[in-house]
Order: sequence, then C-alpha cells, then structure tokens
Amino acid sequence: MSTESQILGEIELLKAKFSDTKTLYREVCVLLFFRHGITPTANKLYQYVRRGSMNVPTEELSKFWDDLRRKARVDIEHPDLPDGVKATAAEAIAALWRQATEVARGELAGARLELQADADRAREGEANAQAATRVAQQELEQLRGELSRRDETVRAGNTELETERRAHAGSQGRVQELQVQLEQIRAQQQRQQEAFSADLSKARGDIEIAQERAAAAERRALLEIEQERQARARADKTVEGLREKLAEVEGRERRQSLEHAESATRSELELTSRGAALQRALEAQEGLQQEVGDLRLQLNDARQDAARHEAEAKTLKTMVERLTPLPTAPPARGRKKAGTDGS
Repeated sequence: MSTESQILGEIELLKAKFSDTKTLYREVCVLLFFRHGITPTANKLYQYVRRGSMNVPTEELSKFWDDLRRKARVDIEHPDLPDGVKATAAEAIAALWRQATEVARGELAGARLELQADADRAREGEANAQAATRVAQQELEQLRGELSRRDETVRAGNTELETERRAHAGSQGRVQELQVQLEQIRAQQQRQQEAFSADLSKARGDIEIAQERAAAAERRALLEIEQERQARARADKTVEGLREKLAEVEGRERRQSLEHAESATRSELELTSRGAALQRALEAQEGLQQEVGDLRLQLNDARQDAARHEAEAKTLKTMVERLTPLPTAPPARGRKKAGTDGS
C-alpha cells in the first residue's frame, strides 16, 4: 500500500470519527505533520477533506502553527535568575524539546515503517493462504465433477456398489466440512485484518506507545501467520486423503468394469454363435422354399400337360365319332328266314 493510499484511508477514518469540520482539519494537520512528516498546506488540506470553504483550512492551519510555536516556546519563571539566563535557559530547553521531537519523529517513522512491513508480510501471508484456498477449491470442484461422472457408472452396476456410494457421500460431507473450515479461516483473516487496520489507525502518540503497539502487532502477525500455515497444512492433508480415497474407488470401479466387459464379451460370442446357427437355418429354409417352388412349377406344368392331352383326346374322339359310318339295317327277308329257322 502506498503512502498516499494510507493517508487517504486514515483521513476517511477521521471523517467518520469527527463530524465538526474545524476539528477534522486540525486532526488532518496533526496526521500529516506528526505521523507522515508532511508539511500541511491549505490547498492540500482542502484536497484531502473537501469540506467547508477555503477559509476554514486556512484558519485551522494558522491555529495549528500557533499551537506548535506556543508549545515550542519555554518560559523560565524564577525570581532569582537574570533575564538573560532565563532567555538562554528557555532557548536551550526549547532546543532540547525540538531535538527530542525530531528524535521521536524519526523513531516514530521507523516504527511506522516496521508496522508497514509487518502489515505487508501479513497481507502477503493472507494472499498466499487465499491462493492456496482457491487451488484447494478448484481441486475439490474437479473431484466433485469426477465423482458425479462416476455416479452414472456406479448406478449402472450391481448392489455391491452401494457401499462405495455411501463412501462417496461421506467424502462429499468431508469436503463440505473442509469448505466450511476454509470459509471460517477467511472470515477470521478478515476480522484479524480489520483489527490490525484499526490498530494501525490508532498508532499515534509518543514513541513508547508506538513501540509497544509495534511489538504487539508483530506478535499478532506472527501468530496469525502460524495459524494460517497450520490451517493450510490441515487442508493439504485432508485433500491428500480425499485423493487417495478417490484413487481407491477408481481402482475398484476399473476392476468391476473389466469384469463386466469380460461378461459382455462372452455374451457377445454366444450371441454370435447362435446368430450363425440361425443364419444357417434360414439359408436351409430358403433352399427348401426354393425346392417347393420348383415342385409347384413342375406340378403346374404337369397339370397343364394333362389338360392339353385331355383336350387332344376329346378332339380325337370327336373326330373318330364323325369319321365312323353308321351301321346299316339287314334285309327283312333274311330276318324272317332266320326267324323261321329258329322256330
């Protein structure tokens, strides 16, 4: 995070804390001069705050410099001391006060840099943890997709796969628990980050308070990093267990698929053999049907020949009847003689 972005964030916090415009301008002066070592100007104050007219930051900036000069001036009130000694002592004390202020400001800047470095390290650890979380989520999504595709094959199997489906359901439950844990970790990180930002916004005051807060912030950051490392280790261990379980399930499904394939191959060979026998029977039936057809044709030819011969016989009989002469009657005498002879 840049210094300008940090200043803007802190000013937003001051806006939320102080509703009075003049008080807000004074607090921004203190923030720029004492915390960031920036000499405040009326234009710069107005650019940061954007409240009231330009006269307000000008007046408050003048009051701020007057307060500084008044605090930097030291009066030595002692009736026994000459005026020159008083002035010299006052100047010496003021010089000491200014030197102490500069030293404190330098130490505060160093502490601020350390706090910023700690914050950067904490954010980097958080980014790494979030990246690891996203990778774990992608792997979990891939595992869900693979398990969903495997469900179709499992449902087509026999009842022995019921145990595997229950194991798969248990794996999904563990995956959901892991997701809940990851969500809790992210929420905890968010809360810790907000708390850390709040601590940074309150890092004002003398050098002793700044050092104590820096040490506390460093301890909290180290503790948070250690917690994130442990959480990531637990997540990696859980994902590895899920991978091993998935590999075991895939192995059993592969063996069962091979057994089903062998059974299907035997059934297919038997069906092929029966099909060949059926084909031979059909071919034999077609041969018999062909022979029956030929016999029917021969029968029809024989019937036609018999009808033709019968017709020819009838024709010949008619012709013979026509060509045969009728028998003539014998003479009557001869018949009488014959009858006489008989009597």
